[in-house]
Amino acid sequence: MQNKLGATGRRMVTIIDPHIKRDNQYYIHKEATARGLYVKDKSGNKDYDGWCWPGSSSYLDFTVEKVRNWWADQFNYDKYKGSTPTLFTWNDMNEPSVFNGPEVSMQKDLLNLNNVEHREWHNLYGMLFQRSTAEGLTQRNEGANVRPFVLSRSFFAGSQRYGAIWTGDNAAEWSHLQIASPMLLGLNVAALSFVGADVGGFFGNCDAELITRWMQAAAYQPFFRGHAHHDSKRREPWMFGDETMVRLRHAAMARYALLPFWYTIFWQAGVSGMPVMRTMWMQYPDIPELYSIDDQYLIGSDLLVKPVTSAGATTSHVLFPLSDCWYDVDTMQRVELAGAPGSYVAKTVESGIDKIPVYQRGGSIIPRKLRLRRSSYLMINDPYTIYIALNNELKAEGTLYMDDETTFDHEKRDDYGVATFSSDLSSSIIVQNTVTLGNKSALQESKEERMIERIVLMGIATEPKQITLTTLSSATAIPMEFHYDEESKILVIRKPDVSALDQWTMNLTP
Repeated sequence: MQNKLGATGRRMVTIIDPHIKRDNQYYIHKEATARGLYVKDKSGNKDYDGWCWPGSSSYLDFTVEKVRNWWADQFNYDKYKGSTPTLFTWNDMNEPSVFNGPEVSMQKDLLNLNNVEHREWHNLYGMLFQRSTAEGLTQRNEGANVRPFVLSRSFFAGSQRYGAIWTGDNAAEWSHLQIASPMLLGLNVAALSFVGADVGGFFGNCDAELITRWMQAAAYQPFFRGHAHHDSKRREPWMFGDETMVRLRHAAMARYALLPFWYTIFWQAGVSGMPVMRTMWMQYPDIPELYSIDDQYLIGSDLLVKPVTSAGATTSHVLFPLSDCWYDVDTMQRVELAGAPGSYVAKTVESGIDKIPVYQRGGSIIPRKLRLRRSSYLMINDPYTIYIALNNELKAEGTLYMDDETTFDHEKRDDYGVATFSSDLSSSIIVQNTVTLGNKSALQESKEERMIERIVLMGIATEPKQITLTTLSSATAIPMEFHYDEESKILVIRKPDVSALDQWTMNLTP
């Protein structure tokens, strides 16, 4: 099964929990007991025995380095029977959960191997478990040069270094969809950016409207997945009828198209510490009225998202900061707003069942990939479409981060590239690309795999007479084919035949 999935670029993720079944025929338990790796009872003399999914269970002491190292070793292919390089891990129940313990966890007076009580390291346990798992998934490969994926339910400050987290067992209720955004924003403020909530809710059953609205919202949140209790009804997209299936497909397609943008924003978060999913006040601190807003948010600085979180809604109330202009991502039309710069305006917008209000900030440039594939892995070499939203000064700028998306070479060898796009119609520049490489030879062999197939410019008032391309390798300006729609004010340059890893400029003749 793993090989079949891997052939289409997909990966399998299986659950591994921290509780170990107390069974002497189970080699993990037998070896952990012999090596003395378990958390102790309050006397410090016996291994702790709690009750969880396997029944009688003991818990590895991940606060101790030798235990973490031993656990990481268990992911080696010769030990983890049946595992392949396409198998990754989800650490669940790692608060740790103990069904017969107080507050469904360990007693506070249990001791770790250094005789420190559980009350002192309870909040660290889940993070250290996830860390050890991530280290195991990394070191299992020769050269330790393939990035791991580890999803965790429990977390602490620093968990962002080891993998994704989600908000736990929610329910298929509108109130849980409503609270998802504030929860994720709170985690992002705490530097935990790779976070999400179970689409459709974990407990209970969602109807077609709720699953549609949840998919639309989650497509614009950092970690995007569905997960449900085994007693819940099946909720694959085709289970809700053809109309709903089309809507769910549209939401997923919008998500996958934006993967280059998401990847860039995550890189920026790693470099600057700025969250991926941002509260309004973080980007607009001079507008006090936005301080308490948590039902709309920004992805990076350039996409404004207002999830629809109530049944039967056909309109939404969106607060637009007026220091920027905004374009609807579906129509690519500028939103008509009136007011003083530095303030905001509240506007009621249409948001029927087919629509989630999402807006691109004027002055930004966002990359997308528009070809439909079975997995993100198969999209790696697909060409980009660049969306330019002009601001009031007819300028825009944006960034595209690129690496091999698989290894640690971007850290070990500085093997990465950053394309910085800029547009300035007042200087007759449609778009200019400036490239920064981590090292002189970074990604040079993949230039032809980083092509731009389309450039879309929003908010250009008149049709240019001509658009030309100049590059470092050519002294001659090359005429570009383009289409201009006077009604929509949208300019499209098709097949410019340029790489995001080359420096070039496109100029217009008014």
